Amino acid sequence: MKHSAPQRLALSAALVLILIWGANFSVQKYLLNTLTPSGFLLARYLIMPVCALILMRVTLGQFLPPLPRQDVMALARLGFVGHSLHVGIVCYGIHLSTPFSSSVILACGPIFTLLILRWKGHEKLQRTQAIGVMVAFAGVLLFLSDKLLKGDWRASGGDVMLFVAAVLFSYYTVQAKPLLEKHGSVLTMGYATLWGGLPVMLLSIPAGLEAPWDSLGLQGWVAMAWSILISAFGGWLVWGWVNQVRGVAKTAPLMYLMPPVAGLFAWALTGEQYTVIKLVGAAIALMGVAYTQFAPQRKNPS
Repeated sequence: MKHSAPQRLALSAALVLILIWGANFSVQKYLLNTLTPSGFLLARYLIMPVCALILMRVTLGQFLPPLPRQDVMALARLGFVGHSLHVGIVCYGIHLSTPFSSSVILACGPIFTLLILRWKGHEKLQRTQAIGVMVAFAGVLLFLSDKLLKGDWRASGGDVMLFVAAVLFSYYTVQAKPLLEKHGSVLTMGYATLWGGLPVMLLSIPAGLEAPWDSLGLQGWVAMAWSILISAFGGWLVWGWVNQVRGVAKTAPLMYLMPPVAGLFAWALTGEQYTVIKLVGAAIALMGVAYTQFAPQRKNPS
């Protein structure tokens, strides 16, 4: 079956975004180690709300386009989940863990997206999908066992935080779809960034001001621009548009392509090493995610 031009463009944009997000795990790890999570979050949410306001002014003609009260509240809740909680937890999780581990755990998001969609009553969870869920979680446990056997509780704690963040991102993805269809990606992204980002910025001010900003240098500021403007702000905007065009169910499986990309960048940029147990666990986890996503497309025997 032939796909329309918007569908092909959305798929291409999603694949480029996977490359950008895969590289960003190593970039963000560098920034978090240099500035501390509070410093990075302060910079992110000083910049992103300003970008959101400018984008709405340029594309929609107003800094704060009027919205019905119920939609303002819905976008505030969306911003709280997607920015205040998800982004904050991801930053601390990556700081404690490693780029590759972070990417593998966050790639389990489609599993949670599927479970949330089923929980909301859109579809029933088929037996094949349940098997995929169990395989994915078995792979994750094997993947994490490498750190647990070494007694690396700091990194393991970061992985647990990333698991929570993956659930939050899946919930954000599902909840954002009707708002994206109603208001478009610019307005939805803009208001969600404002309502979700400002509380994080305010909470990060005390510790963030004490971060070693002088140690960034030119390389650090370039990395900051890449991570915040291209990967975060631009990435979330494109991701919302891709979900709007292709649909959540068709787009979510692309997330399991991210770990191989992140792993290559982490190996090349940070020198991260991978044991056989970690690689096998990651492969099993991603196979489970993929199987869970593709299983519904199979016809039940008559």
